[in-house]
Amino acid sequence: MTAPITRLRTLRDYIRWAVSRFQSEQLFFGHGTDNAWDEARQLVLGALHLPWEMADAYLDCRLEDDEHVLLHALLQRRIEERVPVAYLLGEAWFCGLPFWVDERVLVPRSPIAELIERQFAPWLPAAPARILDLCSGSGCIGIACAYEFPEAEVVLSDLSFDALEVANRNIERHGLEDRVYCVQGDTFGGLPGQRFDLIVSNPPYVDAEDFADMPAEYRHEPEIGLACGEDGLDLVRRMLAEAADHLTDHGLLIVEVGNSQVHVQELYPEVDFTWLEFERGGHGVFLLAASQCREHQALFRSRCSV
Repeated sequence: MTAPITRLRTLRDYIRWAVSRFQSEQLFFGHGTDNAWDEARQLVLGALHLPWEMADAYLDCRLEDDEHVLLHALLQRRIEERVPVAYLLGEAWFCGLPFWVDERVLVPRSPIAELIERQFAPWLPAAPARILDLCSGSGCIGIACAYEFPEAEVVLSDLSFDALEVANRNIERHGLEDRVYCVQGDTFGGLPGQRFDLIVSNPPYVDAEDFADMPAEYRHEPEIGLACGEDGLDLVRRMLAEAADHLTDHGLLIVEVGNSQVHVQELYPEVDFTWLEFERGGHGVFLLAASQCREHQALFRSRCSV
């Protein structure tokens, strides 16, 4: 990529130029934005540590030489290598909170953010005392829950030691070491005998067909956080089989399965999943009460190895 650096003078110049290049190169926007303008603005302003809400008048500010060099390098990587903006900046936002991210974890983008902001109303009967973010990755879901429920103990659990290193860094960033902590384990493997009032999970759920067709941007994310078997449900099956043993009597299980919703419905037609709706987009998130997990546990266990 050869950028006309000598002609690009202002923030507005860079954003406009980036929008044109992003569209001409047919980049994919799926890691926090859904259009070229927002993507370009996020990258340019984020790289220079400027707020998203900055007044448009400041877009006509001229850049220093080192800022030109920085933006050129980042835009080159975004266009030629298809690196998501969050990885280029080392930061992503979720529920209005900043999180440190790199290629050891998925870029935060779950529609579960809407549920957290509403404190899971009307589904959660009371403020939870213990919350589990299962398959936590960066820890964004669990940490956001800790903000909404300031009295709750929150556990971030993941199989990946690399992901948990990132999660621990985010716990420290938000000063939550006193009540948010990490556990390493496969599904509930690191949590013997523990029960929770709320279990929330955005596990790997992409089926083989969708994974093969994913745009290049997703190839920068850890495969372990995306793909999960032919129908995407290898981990979800085990989660459902064990959830009843880790929920309190009035606990809730909330799991995102995205496009694999169709596979869940085909595999468990007997189960009355509550499929949640979102105002800001997103789909494939189900809710089960602890009583439902207990009622169907034998069924879930029988189909755990299907």
